[in-house]
Amino acid sequence: MRRAKISIIGAGNVGATTAHWCAAAELGDIVLLDVPQTEGMPKGKALDLMQASPIVGFDSNITGTTDYADTKDSDVVVITAGIARKPGMSRDDLLGTNAKIVGSVAAEIKKSSPNAVVIVVSNPLDAMVQRAFQVTGFPPARVIGQAGVLDTARYRTFLAMELGVSVEDVTAMLLGGHGDTMVPVPSCTSVGGIPVTQLITTARLDEIVQRARVGGAEIVGLLKTGSAYYAPAAATTQMVEAVVRDKKRLIPCAAYCDKEYNVGGFYVGVPVILGSGGVEKIIELKLTEKEQGDFRKSVDAVKELVAAMAKLV
Repeated sequence: MRRAKISIIGAGNVGATTAHWCAAAELGDIVLLDVPQTEGMPKGKALDLMQASPIVGFDSNITGTTDYADTKDSDVVVITAGIARKPGMSRDDLLGTNAKIVGSVAAEIKKSSPNAVVIVVSNPLDAMVQRAFQVTGFPPARVIGQAGVLDTARYRTFLAMELGVSVEDVTAMLLGGHGDTMVPVPSCTSVGGIPVTQLITTARLDEIVQRARVGGAEIVGLLKTGSAYYAPAAATTQMVEAVVRDKKRLIPCAAYCDKEYNVGGFYVGVPVILGSGGVEKIIELKLTEKEQGDFRKSVDAVKELVAAMAKLV
């Protein structure tokens, strides 16, 4: 049986770590691509990963390259390319530079892998996935943003830390834009099946939600010279697996919503069923009045970001 072909554009920390997770899980053969100025870097990282295969025990082939011809006919393309945040920067500060980078990458993907499912990781996420959609012209179901999996992972981590329980027993859902306006859905958050509101006070839950919202900035502040990559890469790998193995995972992703949630044609974080065709279904939750209001504010923030991007590209 033919192995899936997974191309990762951007061989920095997030891209290389995604390659690591994907290879270890034997999700397919991997192409790790970076810009020509870094010719030896993606090749070196790919070779290093290949030399780990006898120890870890995986049979994925990993290729490092600067040539999009090597990514031809990929089943999944992950875009991590772009500049990373530094202390004091918001995701939005990356808008102009990364919009140009993601646009150029999307144009190459359109030529080399016209049938691929594209997963965008670059920040500011909601605007970057919109940009990739605009440039590729792919059906919206095949262009997806990785945000919700990471956001809920941070949220679940903090809830488990607060309660002293296994993260495996914590389920959660966050909607909206990736960042400060993300919207928690307490009615979809539970620990071992028990609603989280029965275990944590509203005031404390609000503090945990806020920490999840700024979870990336907290790590940027601690690292000083870069941004998070282990958890973003793990979240991306979960999405890649859902596609290449047709897992039908019900997870939050940045998906194109038109009539759904009355968004009107923008990418925003919502629960979806993710399989071999990309987004196979968007799940519309019944939100409380407060959740609806918060979600609308988050969508408005995404729209403002996309409008600002339009003036820069």
